[in-house]
Amino acid sequence: MKVCGVTDIGCHRRDNQDSYVIRELGDGRVLLVVCDGMGGAQAGSVASSVAAEAFAAAVEQALAGAPGTEEQALAQACREANRKVYQLSRERAEYEGMGTTLVAALAGPDGCCVANVGDSRGYLLEEGAVRQVTVDHSLVQLLVDRGEITPDQARVHPRKNLITRALGVDSQVECDLGRLELRPGCRLLLCSDGLTNTMDDETLLRVSGRERSPEGFCQALLDLALERGAPDNVTVVLAQL
Repeated sequence: MKVCGVTDIGCHRRDNQDSYVIRELGDGRVLLVVCDGMGGAQAGSVASSVAAEAFAAAVEQALAGAPGTEEQALAQACREANRKVYQLSRERAEYEGMGTTLVAALAGPDGCCVANVGDSRGYLLEEGAVRQVTVDHSLVQLLVDRGEITPDQARVHPRKNLITRALGVDSQVECDLGRLELRPGCRLLLCSDGLTNTMDDETLLRVSGRERSPEGFCQALLDLALERGAPDNVTVVLAQL
């Protein structure tokens, strides 16, 4: 499995509030984490970096400890990352109200477990198809689920960046968990909304077909987002079988 990641401030932000972590765990598994912070320049950056590192450390600790499922490890790591960000926001006035999205994947030969909170996303690309494997915790997703707007309308909705769930905002948070089967040749893509707000699924698939190396694919996506004006920070992390 090949893994790589890139992040960029984008074209209009004054700092990068995205963070990502890639950990090769030594047993054939890799851990990928992407967080997109919120709460003001410094606070957002702190929230995303603290959450990403706390989540990764908690997963490693859980896997090294008592036997349990990967889902249990990711759920516990989500609770620990939430606790750390929330505690810091309560201790420091300048961090009050900060939070972050999180999307993470623990991938290995036997499959993949995915966790997410917020609107950072996971995608699976294989055999000429692309599939979003996470569901956004956002206002527009709720409207889509209710049939009030279409997915195309959601892409341009004026409140598309309003999320309904984030790490660190409350003392407790629930993450969504799911399992995927990974086949040779597939690509697992995690990204912040700075990428997906600039391109649709068909564009992801077209760039994937053109760029065969994982590094080239990640960089091509970032370059295209910047070419299209990248109003937000952009982060792309990839695992390629």
